[in-house]
Amino acid sequence: MTGALGRAIGGLRALDRRLTRRADRREVLVNARTGVNFVVFAPVLRAMAADPRVRFSFTASNEPSRLREIYQEANGIRRISPRRAALERFDAYVASDFVWATLPRGTARVQMFHGVGGKYGFDAPARSMREWHRLFFVNRRRLANFIAAGAIDPDSPAIRLIGYPKTDCLVDGSLSRSPVLEGLRLDPARPTILYAPTWSPASSLNALGVDLITALLRLPVNVIVKLHDRSRDLRARYSGGADWMSVLEPMLRAAGGHLATGYDICPLLVAADVMVTDHSSAGFEYLLLDKPLVRIHRPALLSLANVHPDYVALLASASQSVNDVPEIASAVERSLALPWARSAERRAVAADLFYQPGTATRRAVEALYEVIELDAPAAVHSHGTMGGHACQPSA
Repeated sequence: MTGALGRAIGGLRALDRRLTRRADRREVLVNARTGVNFVVFAPVLRAMAADPRVRFSFTASNEPSRLREIYQEANGIRRISPRRAALERFDAYVASDFVWATLPRGTARVQMFHGVGGKYGFDAPARSMREWHRLFFVNRRRLANFIAAGAIDPDSPAIRLIGYPKTDCLVDGSLSRSPVLEGLRLDPARPTILYAPTWSPASSLNALGVDLITALLRLPVNVIVKLHDRSRDLRARYSGGADWMSVLEPMLRAAGGHLATGYDICPLLVAADVMVTDHSSAGFEYLLLDKPLVRIHRPALLSLANVHPDYVALLASASQSVNDVPEIASAVERSLALPWARSAERRAVAADLFYQPGTATRRAVEALYEVIELDAPAAVHSHGTMGGHACQPSA
């Protein structure tokens, strides 16, 4: 907004802020499109939860009717409708997707990002991102891509190199394989295979998921299936129109496997000895653990999801690439026999895509305190958390 109207609105918002801002509390609004969006923000929430000076509210501007579903794993939070949010004044607005809540009273807008898969133009948007007051970049690659695409200026004051708080728990020692498996009633003595496809009508789940899971269940291993939350959406653009939870739950239960119902995949990544995916951000996240990855090559998926070729090459370099169910089963067996194969490639890609993993939550929290103009407690500077670990096990 420019010109006289923009200056007038800015002046009114500044006056509103002076008159209504409490000295002893800041208001932060979090907006999410899916449950995964909340998982991305959750480590920051846990780190700041003990601070009485900050109150968080949570909304779902794209689909208000799904407000409770999206935040179903969050306990004791304040959920508000987009209409209610539009009436209130917030010191900061946080999203990890390109969702834009209408907030007439103004706020500082913070983009945290979700995923590192290079899909849907997310890494190099074709439009300006200058309307965001802070951009919490996951890695230098995305930052460089934004600048190259003209989405932001190289000297933008919005730039913050943060990392990915969601994955801190993969490297900080807060999660352990055996307790996670025992919590799922799976035997830690058996190798564990995690199948976690991305969402899309063209995903491996839609093309060969049932046959793939059947083949894995024949192996002497634990089998965990974790669907993207969008794959649970019955609309055709997300799941192909299939009720995958209803299809897969009985077959996994009958064979002693596990179908995950939670949104947070991190505990399952720690539990797995081999991961099978197509092109998911979780596949890249798994590389932080330096364990074998099997990649199902799905050209139709890569095209439909507009995956940048660089990210296709990165994932392929750090995994075994396969095309069909027999190849997948063989690749899983090879991975269990030779878990160190491609270790150097895995570590190189993880170092490229995750900035200083294990400490991203601390940087995100410090940057958010800066936005809301409060001094961060000493515990945040020294440990990065006041309210618990970055991740917590979930089924």
